Amino acid sequence: MKTIQIDGTSGGGQMLRTALSLAMVTGLPFRMTNIRGKRQKPGLMPVVFLE
Repeated sequence: MKTIQIDGTSGGGQMLRTALSLAMVTGLPFRMTNIRGKRQKPGLMPVVFLE
């Protein structure tokens, strides 16, 4: 099965949510690397507002 490859260097949460939505609609898996890569604190941040 084809996998959608996404470089998340210039994006963050919105890019991740959009990729997830596209994967659900198309039925194709995706792999996102370098999430928030250009930011001072790269990577996924903890979800504070759900605590």
